[in-house]
Amino acid sequence: MDFATYAQDFLRDNPDIEVLEAFVIDVNGVPRGKWIPRERALDVLTKGMAIPRSVYALDCWGRDVNAAGLAEGTGDPDGLCFPVPGTLSRVDWLERPTAQVMLGMRNGDGSGYFADPRQVLANVLKRFAEAKLTPVVATELEFYLIDPVRNALDPVRPPHSREGRWHASQTQVLSISELQDLEHVFMDVARAARAQGVPADTVLRENGPGQYEINLNHVPDALQAADFAVLLKRIVKGVARKHDLDATFMAKPYGLQAGSGMHVHFSVLDEHGRNIYVSETDKPADTLMHSVGGLLASMGESMAIFAPHANSYRRLRPSEHAPTYASWGFDNRSAAVRVITSSRPATRIEHRVAGADTNPYLVLAMILNGALTGMKEKHNPGGAITGDDHAINHEPLPTNWDYALQRFAKSSFAYATLSPEYRALYTACKQQELSEFSLRVTDVEYDAYIRTV
Repeated sequence: MDFATYAQDFLRDNPDIEVLEAFVIDVNGVPRGKWIPRERALDVLTKGMAIPRSVYALDCWGRDVNAAGLAEGTGDPDGLCFPVPGTLSRVDWLERPTAQVMLGMRNGDGSGYFADPRQVLANVLKRFAEAKLTPVVATELEFYLIDPVRNALDPVRPPHSREGRWHASQTQVLSISELQDLEHVFMDVARAARAQGVPADTVLRENGPGQYEINLNHVPDALQAADFAVLLKRIVKGVARKHDLDATFMAKPYGLQAGSGMHVHFSVLDEHGRNIYVSETDKPADTLMHSVGGLLASMGESMAIFAPHANSYRRLRPSEHAPTYASWGFDNRSAAVRVITSSRPATRIEHRVAGADTNPYLVLAMILNGALTGMKEKHNPGGAITGDDHAINHEPLPTNWDYALQRFAKSSFAYATLSPEYRALYTACKQQELSEFSLRVTDVEYDAYIRTV
């Protein structure tokens, strides 16, 4: 069935829909778009929607980044965006009957626009297709549910803290009773995920107060896996608001509590559907080890993608949950790359570096091209770590935003993975954000210095 027919059938089967949310995903992974009234929805779904190209190069405050070259000096032209198949669905958490669709921008010849993060990942996947390989990908997203009432002196606190039920020191990891207390929230998350075709799987209580994790099932389409991650974040945030809560995917909302990551699991299939990471002997497959080697070799240059914000680097402190070295290990959560071989047919890699605050398309592009490059160039990953014993030959990962951006801006790997144009665009957006942070004096600086130095 062609998409036009599908769109007509969808509107016919959902006669109560009043508005269509049509959006693209910007450099920071933020949905940006418009509300379209029902009477114009079919026109947008079949003929596309114009939106300024500069929408892809906004900083995290939603401001134009002139240095990115998409707005100032160009006349800020529009580009035409078309629906992403499989993303037309109902939005269950709003009062008004609403549908949504994700869009992707195209050039005049029908090719994908270079600044669209979906196109960046699609370009990497073309290289896998040329090698007759298919990545199978899943993500795990951690997040915090927080009280929606906050102020400058109390910016973040767990749900129900006003009634004294929560204490910031509680962890209650894997607590079933904590899940039951928020049954109504997670029931609505599951319902919305089903309605949108998002394959949400396990839900678990994580380490921090009010911290949870939702796992997504593996799919043999990395673009779809990234779509699912973006849509799941929308679902969690929307359902939380419906229940008088907020949800945050900040990497480190509490300074003394666990950070939130986006762990990426993947394997690679050959043209016959066989997992090329599965070894025929007791020794790990060469393809698996070469992929790990490629991931480690490119990790330091990729940190500006895996940790894209000022807050991201608060998560990157020595601990078993936030890697600070380019290391790997067998079933070892202290390592940046965890090799999982406990179920031989499901042999896979877990990449544990990226925060939950990242753009999933860019993260998957860097990870998958790192693995593919490792296989092509036969990178040696070195020895596996035991526990958290990082040897002197394991590269420390950048834990400073400015330094990570400098490495990224000069990275030949980022140049090859994202394209030189996108590397420059991303660097410009992040440099504008970094400059803003450098101008703001924090409360801790006043507390420490205003009278003492």
